[in-house]
Amino acid sequence: MSTQTTSTTQATQPYHLRGRFWIANEEGTFLGTGRVILLERIQEHGSISGAARSMKMSYRQAWQLVNSMNTHSTQPLVTSSTGGKGGGGASLTDTGERAIQLFREVEQDMRDFMEKRSGQITL
Repeated sequence: MSTQTTSTTQATQPYHLRGRFWIANEEGTFLGTGRVILLERIQEHGSISGAARSMKMSYRQAWQLVNSMNTHSTQPLVTSSTGGKGGGGASLTDTGERAIQLFREVEQDMRDFMEKRSGQITL
């Protein structure tokens, strides 16, 4: 009869909290990390297509996300213009800029909370 010994090792690193959050309403997710990055990239590139390319995302998917955010917000977050002599483009509205700011503030609050509480985890 063989006896099997299970080796147990003690964790030497302290535990820490990890988490993500989304801003949602009854209809589902309104803002999450990926959508906020998309908004930031639209702001940076001046177009939905440029933002999509920078994220290795299809234009169709980026447009659907923008459309969803605009539809589920009280005010549009992104405005766009169709092509022409100067080409089309997209820009954030004041509401879009506030949405990014709010999300990033809540994200920092959450990081601060998790860092504080992580130091209190002893198991």
